[in-house]
Amino acid sequence: MVLKLHGIPMSTCTKRVQIALNEKGVDHELVPVNFAQGEHKSPEYLANKQPFGKVPVLEDTETGVKIFESRAIAQYIAAKYRGQGNEISPSESDLKAFALYQQALSVEASYFDPVVSGIAYEKVFKVMKGQGETDEGRVKALLKQLEAALDGYERILSKQKYLAGDNVTLADLNHLPYGVFVEQFGFKELLPKYPHVQKWWEELKTRESWKKIAAN
Repeated sequence: MVLKLHGIPMSTCTKRVQIALNEKGVDHELVPVNFAQGEHKSPEYLANKQPFGKVPVLEDTETGVKIFESRAIAQYIAAKYRGQGNEISPSESDLKAFALYQQALSVEASYFDPVVSGIAYEKVFKVMKGQGETDEGRVKALLKQLEAALDGYERILSKQKYLAGDNVTLADLNHLPYGVFVEQFGFKELLPKYPHVQKWWEELKTRESWKKIAAN
């Protein structure tokens, strides 16, 4: 297999990469990283795969590229397989489209991900890691931040179908893993207040690239 993805199926960041692979119709080998045995913190892993001890990591045996950080991996896949499957990022040669795409990527990384990942940490990972009990006050504050972010999303999506324009891109798709995960913790209840966001969100969840992951 040309592409080897080191990660775990339950990882939101691994799923983010798999969405891109599915959109492009690219086969890959998922190489499980043994978290229970601390493989991700082993000297070999830190030295040769991911210096911060995280997943996923992509190895492209065809080009020799080894890359970490899920958004960077997804962009690499979109660029390498341009012309195959669905186009999920504009060409850099289209200056306006690429600038708006970069803007939309920043929106997700700046206003959405820090909030929903914080909610996920408080509601699930904090207890799982033995770092204390859920701070419901913190969750409430994060949901308020999410509401403020969704106000901005509603302004954008009232004027266009997707965050970067009229075509779906990674800027939209990158929301799915954490967004779906925190629906149960208050995100879903907020959506009816934002009709354009809700329409956008429900449509994203129907994409085959996500349904294939959700089914597993």
